[in-house]
Amino acid sequence: MLSVHQINHFRQIGYLVLPTRLDTSRVERLKAKAWEDVKGEVDPVVRDSDERVHRISALLQRDTLFLETASCPDVIEPLADLLGPNIEVLTNRHNHLTLNYASQQDDFHRDTLQWSRSLLTVIFYLETTTIENGCTQIVPGSHMYPGVEVHHRLSSVDWVRDSGLLDQAVHVPVQAGQMMAINSTIFHRIGANSTGGTRMSMTVGYTSVDEFSDAQNPKRILVAGERIYGGNDKAS
Repeated sequence: MLSVHQINHFRQIGYLVLPTRLDTSRVERLKAKAWEDVKGEVDPVVRDSDERVHRISALLQRDTLFLETASCPDVIEPLADLLGPNIEVLTNRHNHLTLNYASQQDDFHRDTLQWSRSLLTVIFYLETTTIENGCTQIVPGSHMYPGVEVHHRLSSVDWVRDSGLLDQAVHVPVQAGQMMAINSTIFHRIGANSTGGTRMSMTVGYTSVDEFSDAQNPKRILVAGERIYGGNDKAS
């Protein structure tokens, strides 16, 4: 599915817009269900400073459509080239849908603090993203930087601020239905939305099955392959 060059781009640069794409019908169904829950204020939700619902949480547990999308071939097939055949999604990390309203601007953040607890984040774009409406911004290669003490407000970390590295960020505009995989330790943020519209996206965290754990984690859902155990504490 992925070429050697695409795999290398993800490994070295830290992100990749996947070559596959959700079909228009699926995108419209996802948007319709999301707007239903946003307008109905179906908990759990997160509100912004204007008391608008800008995030619906526990996404995968809300409707089978969301879990079905997170485990469909359009995402799992390319991810298998990055994570291997045995893949789980996390319900206690990401697992939300976000609306980027006008005038919002995030600081840069990391999804995980350091490499030994990394995961692969997939952003599903349900609306076309541009520089004007706040497309994702990424600092290429920042997944190779040292660990940090905080997930958010990376500009407050002395060595990050003083390095000038955040000024190296690039904008990654994509079309509705496209998906971007990122290494969870890369520095990234949502851009400012200067339009009157929204920018809707789903965020799901993926990981390879933990081959050194023989206990099933109830906060992880197997979406491809099987749960394997490779510890040497049991007779083979």
